Amino acid sequence: MCSALALRIKRLSHRQRAAEPLRQCWQHSPLRPSQDRNADYLAIDLETTALSPDEGEVVSAAWVAVSHGEIDLSSAAHRLLQAKGDVGDSATIHHLRDCDREGGEDAESVIRDLLLAARGRTLLFHGGTLDMAFLNQLSRRYFAAPLLLPYVDTLQQERRRRLRHQDALTPGELRLADCRKHYSLPSYPAHNALSDALATAELFLAMRSR
Repeated sequence: MCSALALRIKRLSHRQRAAEPLRQCWQHSPLRPSQDRNADYLAIDLETTALSPDEGEVVSAAWVAVSHGEIDLSSAAHRLLQAKGDVGDSATIHHLRDCDREGGEDAESVIRDLLLAARGRTLLFHGGTLDMAFLNQLSRRYFAAPLLLPYVDTLQQERRRRLRHQDALTPGELRLADCRKHYSLPSYPAHNALSDALATAELFLAMRSR
């Protein structure tokens, strides 16, 4: 994550060519995650066909807002995207088949709506590096610039917390389901974008209250 100054400089460097939806989002969005416990967040999860935006595409996207320390279920959105290629072996993970995507939406309309939902909010992920890579690719494609929005990653937060306490980390221990178990949160079905977005929002609030 860039510093606030670095993020401001990058936005300025892209401002002339960035499309209006992205510029509007920058205008209303913070440059760094807020320390205010009542700050607004947008928990996001993507399901993809590969582990790189150069090799795959977004199958589904979901988000839900966190406002004043509470999850706003009325803001929840779950969108299927039009197929550009076959889902291949990734269907065994997210359980979405090619036929399920026949009525999917255009990626541009989905990313536009995500930007509207993100206005004034800090993005929230669990393991956000991959999701941000895909979102930045879509943003560059449709809005001529990367997202350049601040985000919080619960996976990285939990990693830092455990390292501070000198806790040993075993492979897979920082997966969303395992982190939720550590905070005594119920188990949810994995690899559904909306379920994972809600699970991330709940984990974030549990971590913050702890």
